[in-house]
Amino acid sequence: MGFGSYSASDWSKLKSSRNLSNTQSVEEIFKRTACNPKFDPQFIGTRECFDSKEHPNTTPIVVGLDVTASMGYLAVEVATKALNEFIMKLYSTGAVEDPALMCAAYGDYEDISPLQVTQFESDIRIAEQLLELYFENHGNGEVVPTCLWEFLSRHTNIDAVNKRLKKGFLFTIGDGANIRKDSVAETIKRVVGDDVPGATRESILDEVCQKFHVFHIMIGGEGNKDILVGKKMLISPSDIENIPEIIISAIQLQLGKPLNDVLAQWDPLSVSIVSSAVRQLSIADNGQSITL
Repeated sequence: MGFGSYSASDWSKLKSSRNLSNTQSVEEIFKRTACNPKFDPQFIGTRECFDSKEHPNTTPIVVGLDVTASMGYLAVEVATKALNEFIMKLYSTGAVEDPALMCAAYGDYEDISPLQVTQFESDIRIAEQLLELYFENHGNGEVVPTCLWEFLSRHTNIDAVNKRLKKGFLFTIGDGANIRKDSVAETIKRVVGDDVPGATRESILDEVCQKFHVFHIMIGGEGNKDILVGKKMLISPSDIENIPEIIISAIQLQLGKPLNDVLAQWDPLSVSIVSSAVRQLSIADNGQSITL
């Protein structure tokens, strides 16, 4: 991961230089017309999240966005507002120590670039790299967060896991599109380049859960009822402005903060939305499942 810390002034400069606005289209914000090879998992050996003097207790957090055509409004919200608010509230709440963020984009299994992953960063490069991602903007069939799970499982080197036996956090955000369950091994081979004979959605999910607490925020729809049970939060499209608070709340609950304390830190107008989302979770604690 890189050095430095995220600041509101750096975000303001970036937003101004790119003329970012939530009135822009996806194409106006995400201007690339092809995947940058530095974000293509086929060309990435390992993504590292190491401690440093500046950040001695790094906490890896991955935010993965569904970038199929139906999710354009989500990408605009994240790029122009939600990512910055999420990072600033991570710091203001002290939810985790030394957060290091990776952004990822996953799409349909038939896309040209079904998966892209940035570096783990702690400063404005988080947002800069997000804006460099290629928004393929088509395909609404079967999405492949499974490829992201496999990449994070087999292509990350993380001090929090290796030194402190502490898992990172992964949040994928998308609609009710089906997670591809057929030809999983073949899909991973094409997208990431790894041979994983006999791989299934469930086996790859089990792998990534050794390193990350895995959650999914589902915007509308009710797909994929058979996977990530107790780790999914269904919200309305009108509630996407509260995604930063929902993610931070889920992290805090996973780390053992009481629900009432978690909700008390948010604006009263947000509490009902956040509460409705996180009450759908079952948080594992010492092997036991606790329904909130």
